[in-house]
Amino acid sequence: MEKSACFTGHRDLSESERSLSERLYSLLEKLVIEDGITDFYAGGAVGFDTVAAKCVLRLKEKFPQVKLHLVLPCSNEQQTKKWTANQKYEFRQILTRADSVEYTSQHQFRGCMAVRNARLVEHAEDYCICYHDPARKNGTSQTIGFAEKKGLKVINLYKGVQ
Repeated sequence: MEKSACFTGHRDLSESERSLSERLYSLLEKLVIEDGITDFYAGGAVGFDTVAAKCVLRLKEKFPQVKLHLVLPCSNEQQTKKWTANQKYEFRQILTRADSVEYTSQHQFRGCMAVRNARLVEHAEDYCICYHDPARKNGTSQTIGFAEKKGLKVINLYKGVQ
């Protein structure tokens, strides 16, 4: 059975992407080496999901056994319609390099993100790696709740949380 982790986190980051990316990359490298985690599931949103996917793609250069799986809530056009040109470009770059892409729906609907979040947790067998401000109640906190209920180890990279 594959050893796996999912990601969940906020779209807006309270620290630089570079700083978060370095901390996340170090953690992922440790999980690959020490725990044998090879499969990573990301939701494809801007913010933490993008940082996580880019870290996994960087990790694949060093560890070819690592795989990035995208679990997306709806069609690419619908998901990215309000994104900036740069965000869309980054998304396309990640999409073309992902090992697999799963759409939980072809159409955006109220609750499609929650369906995607539940599916991310379904795929993960070991960890839920998150970027979550505990003061906020949103899709990230919902996903963490799913992960805790499943018994996944939750690692929060939000600054000041341990």
